[in-house]
Amino acid sequence: MNSPVMRTKSVLAVLAMLAPISAAAHARPAPPEADLPGPLEAGWQGSKVCVLLHENAQVRALRCTFPPGGGHERHFHAAHWGHILAGSTMQITSASGTVVRELKAGDSWWSDGLAWHEALNIGQTTGIYLIVEPKVSEKQR
Repeated sequence: MNSPVMRTKSVLAVLAMLAPISAAAHARPAPPEADLPGPLEAGWQGSKVCVLLHENAQVRALRCTFPPGGGHERHFHAAHWGHILAGSTMQITSASGTVVRELKAGDSWWSDGLAWHEALNIGQTTGIYLIVEPKVSEKQR
């Protein structure tokens, strides 16, 4: 169970069970800034960065891959949960400034959404992240 694909399948199975709870409990998406793309639509130098793993009425799951020197052009994020499948060193720029983060496999986070950010892998290893966006229906708002 050490491969990124097997870890992704395991994490998705758990998330499928938790999606209704998560969607009901968490915030609305951050409004995009000036027609920015979301993480699935944003790429890097004309290439896709994220692939759609699963989408239904409750949740959308993406796998995003960043080789050394690769990045993710400026984009917004709706509320999401993230999980690092393979770690990397990322330089992340947002309205708050630029930071360098050592992201380790197995780490997870929750975000209420971001108006915008962009990223560049300045490390020597390929980073692979799972992004899961709960969908909030009108009944749950």
